[in-house]
Amino acid sequence: MYRVGIDLGGTNIVAGVVNDRHEIVAFAKCKTACPRPSEEIVADMARMTREAVKKAGITMDEVKGVGVGSPGVCNKDTGVVERAANLGFENLPICAMLSEMLGKKVYIENDANAAALGEFIAGAAKDVESCVCITLGTGVGGGVIIDGKVFAGSNFAGTELGHTVIVVDGEPCSCGRRGCWEAYASATGLIRQTRRAMEEHRDSKMWNIAGSLDKVDGRTPFEAMRAGDAAGKAVVDRYIYYIAVGLINMINIFQPEVLCVGGGICKEGETLLAPLRKYIDAEQFSKYSEKKTKLCVAALGNDAGIIGAAGLVE
Repeated sequence: MYRVGIDLGGTNIVAGVVNDRHEIVAFAKCKTACPRPSEEIVADMARMTREAVKKAGITMDEVKGVGVGSPGVCNKDTGVVERAANLGFENLPICAMLSEMLGKKVYIENDANAAALGEFIAGAAKDVESCVCITLGTGVGGGVIIDGKVFAGSNFAGTELGHTVIVVDGEPCSCGRRGCWEAYASATGLIRQTRRAMEEHRDSKMWNIAGSLDKVDGRTPFEAMRAGDAAGKAVVDRYIYYIAVGLINMINIFQPEVLCVGGGICKEGETLLAPLRKYIDAEQFSKYSEKKTKLCVAALGNDAGIIGAAGLVE
């Protein structure tokens, strides 16, 4: 039997057909095109499911069920997305809606949790019982697996790891607090830090690389650092330390067997990982323990959410 995993994002809707070996055999995607009515978004989720099934060369009769990874607070018991601000969802009975459209049982989980489950099932954490998976993107997402199960708290709103404060009264965050890890360790935070450094250092090579402040991206300071630019190196060094502070907090709270980090910034490889390991080794509470958390890069990339969502199907 096959399962369908749907990765519902603010930009794209991606549906993938997953086999019993946790391999994606076909997928289909379309733009989420927010803002628009939730009914239209759910209808496109059903349409992408059928399209992916057709591409896989199978029929819906061969699909055991459908899993969805969605932003926001997802009540897996009721099948309701209680709130997803970026999608405009409020108490949306998404599982019932999709089930009626597809004739299949539908399961729901927060998207970051689904990605963590994907890494646990078939990726960087597939041989362990506990892991924390962090995604560094526009924001900072996180999912936690404890004893082989997703931990989502008593109200399904748990493990918003990017919204733990690392700088009291620091930079404003989209959640309304100040100093959140997300405000410093996300790509958005890195871009803000880079622009600020460029304004303070008019002779920095970052100006030549980006061309202007509005063209700065996450690669700008790293490229400048490799070109020997002191200001670029300072931005990168500080940014990596911000990431490390949050990761150390995660280790101290959960002590997982594996802590995997994903997102575009991970393409930097050891440029990123080597200093992170140095900070973690020096500052984690468990630095004298024989058994320590393993830090690694997430293995599945954008497939993690689809594989994890499919893994929700019982």
